[in-house]
Amino acid sequence: MLKSLLKSFGKDNKEEKKPTSKLKLPVAQNPLLLRFHRLVDTFAKADDERDFYLDRIEGFLVYVDLDKSEQELGELEREISAHAERYALIPKMTFYETKKFMEGFINEKVYDIDTKEKLLDIIQAREARENFLEFIYDHLPELEKWQLYYSERSRIRIIEWLRAQKMQFVFEEDLDIQRSILEKVKRHLFDVKAPKEVMQAREALVAKSKTYYSNEALNPRPKRGRPPKQIVKVELEPQFTLDIYTTVPPIARSFLYLPDASASSVTFSARYDTEQQLLANLRGTTRVKVDTKLEALSQRLESLRHLSQRLGTIHEAGVADVDGGLIKAVNRTPAPTEEVEEGEGGGPHLQPGQRLSA
Repeated sequence: MLKSLLKSFGKDNKEEKKPTSKLKLPVAQNPLLLRFHRLVDTFAKADDERDFYLDRIEGFLVYVDLDKSEQELGELEREISAHAERYALIPKMTFYETKKFMEGFINEKVYDIDTKEKLLDIIQAREARENFLEFIYDHLPELEKWQLYYSERSRIRIIEWLRAQKMQFVFEEDLDIQRSILEKVKRHLFDVKAPKEVMQAREALVAKSKTYYSNEALNPRPKRGRPPKQIVKVELEPQFTLDIYTTVPPIARSFLYLPDASASSVTFSARYDTEQQLLANLRGTTRVKVDTKLEALSQRLESLRHLSQRLGTIHEAGVADVDGGLIKAVNRTPAPTEEVEEGEGGGPHLQPGQRLSA
């Protein structure tokens, strides 16, 4: 796509398009440190109008932004062509793959017959991708299942592609290494000799990278044996390290793709950059993802508020109307916060103005 775009002005720049001498690229001393959710984001957005490249040396992403000037785009195209072995073009999701994603979710994860039939009708019509997401975001029970399914299927698809590219890699989200040590690993990426903690981290990264080439990586199976005890799982956003790249060509620096992509922000949509944009543009209305737990809590608080008001009314009604000589409430139930004291002889001790009910 980038080459076809540059054909219109390529003839004028023939003299500048001299073969660039291939530089000897440095060799990394540990596997590529990649962010899985950034790759999911690029895999969803790559299409006929948007190209993304993954650097094989340091793992940074390059986005061919067509809003840049023709001169910048031309220089970037020459850089990528001169070092084709360094840049891997992110594959574009075809219409067939998109439909397969949606059909797989409907057949495997949707159990309500009416919901399943509605979704099957949606993916057969025009703008199936966006209409599918709109329906999912309107049905909270399906939304959580979809996000988990999309993440799992995307992970398999990305691992398959990285394996086909013969890359040695690890996902930063899968690591259990201190942030400070991981940043040291990035700073000493090309150093054969490094501090002790960096060398130990490298060994852990190499061992972890081998797991992505196992059968389990593409065919995850539930573990056998007695299931573990149910423990409340606390969902925490992973703490990512700083982006440290030391070999980015000057022309590629303005094309670096460094979004703050996380599990909650990545969507299936190719049209919108973030989940917030997706929600704001569904049918042209602003929508907010409703948290069912917060909604239930709000309803309970409202019920408690009404109950408190009713208890206050009953308390006022239990006071004798001295002026009228009438009793508003014969059977007065003590308020929850009151304690009935016992008088002498074991009977209840009555306060002034109180009468013992029959």
